[in-house]
Amino acid sequence: IVVPTYNTPVPYLDDLLRSFESQRAEGVELIFSDDASTSRPTLEWLREQSWFDGQVALWGGSYLGIVQWAIAAESPLVKAMVPSITASDLRSILYPDDSVDLGLMLRWPAIFRLLDQYRNLPRMMSLLMLRQAEQAVAPGFSHLPLIEDDDVVLGQRVEYFREWLDTRRMEELWQSAVMQMHVHDVTAPVHLIGGWYDFFLRAQLRDYAALRDAGRKPYLTIGPWHHFETILSLVEVREGLDWFDAHLKGQTHRLRPDPVRIYVMGADEWRDYPAWPPPATPTAYYLQAAGQLIDDEPAIYSRPDSYRYDPGDPTPICGGAFFSLDAGPCDNRPLEVRPDVLTYTSPPLAAPLEVIGPVCARLYVRSSLEYTDFFARLCDVAPSGRSTNLCDGLFRVEPGKGTLQPDGTLCVEIDMWATACRFRAGHRIRLQVSSGAHPRWNRNYGTGEPIGECVNLRAADQTIYHDIEHPSALLLPVTADQRR
Repeated sequence: IVVPTYNTPVPYLDDLLRSFESQRAEGVELIFSDDASTSRPTLEWLREQSWFDGQVALWGGSYLGIVQWAIAAESPLVKAMVPSITASDLRSILYPDDSVDLGLMLRWPAIFRLLDQYRNLPRMMSLLMLRQAEQAVAPGFSHLPLIEDDDVVLGQRVEYFREWLDTRRMEELWQSAVMQMHVHDVTAPVHLIGGWYDFFLRAQLRDYAALRDAGRKPYLTIGPWHHFETILSLVEVREGLDWFDAHLKGQTHRLRPDPVRIYVMGADEWRDYPAWPPPATPTAYYLQAAGQLIDDEPAIYSRPDSYRYDPGDPTPICGGAFFSLDAGPCDNRPLEVRPDVLTYTSPPLAAPLEVIGPVCARLYVRSSLEYTDFFARLCDVAPSGRSTNLCDGLFRVEPGKGTLQPDGTLCVEIDMWATACRFRAGHRIRLQVSSGAHPRWNRNYGTGEPIGECVNLRAADQTIYHDIEHPSALLLPVTADQRR
């Protein structure tokens, strides 16, 4: 909450901080559960100040954005807000696609422990601490059972980490958190800021859609950033000042005419639109024999492809939308030579092709196990051979999930999130298919046992079909806007 700094005493803050420290000493962590109740005293204190004009602006990214959603709907004092690289749906952040974001769960306590230790260092030193945290968490990614990872990584028991792994227990907390997050009831003007490679992106776009469905007119800005790049770009500061000047000072000329501004990768330019997503034509690119990807339907018969996924050597994450300095675009060629990764690639494009909006893969599959994963990733392949990741997603298979076909195969639809990219002439479109991206999505053990307790691993034999009866395809939102 951005307010002027005065020498006015704030007596309740001392009591509040003492309460926090007492609970921390007892091993209780207030993560995601008390944001609304602990923010109310601040708003009440503001209301009582002689210099307060009745207007509150909420600003901040990541966790500070979560706090905004926790209080925005219930306080008439909130007149404008800028939630950046954040979202109201906390469950989908920690448990993407019914999996577990193990990287986030381990990096979070490691990073904040280091921030506590070095809180007096210059802010830029925090980048060095992020690297130090990366080294600290690495042993936890391979250790089993996961419930012991706090001890492995931090050398101590962390209660909220263990609660996160107890999915049944956490359902109570998520229900409580959801009751706080009334996105559709927020009436204050909202400007959402995100990145194509931010792990909050999918849930943030759902917040945008919820506001639109409620009749609001949110603004949306998405750049080519991952989580930490968004912070370093200072876009929150620039856009936030314009937003607050417009809505708290009446300087409406500070607002851009179109509410949606996105960066189109490949074209390397910003575009403005009246709404997200812009008009597009869903276009199917079908998986074919010999690793081809073509916009023609597959042959009547085509021999399926297969691979073995071994959770003892899980397919790793390579760039993408996750909580790390290593997130973002990268060359995927080292990943694509693994025997547990299939690739399907189009011929070189004769003309540029723009893809803007949500991306999906529909795969017809078979597995030797009831519990397994299928992962899909969209890449832009340059003439040099460099394969750059754009967006991706995972489908966690368990009994009752997916659409069972008459021949026993399973049709799964993988939500690959969203992107905005121009595939240039001479470039190729590539779809990766595998069974994981560890630890962004925690490896599937193949056993169906509880995530935090399992110590047994089972390898899965996977088959991908691509014939006329099983038309596996990559579904791309192709726009009509092919400007040069």
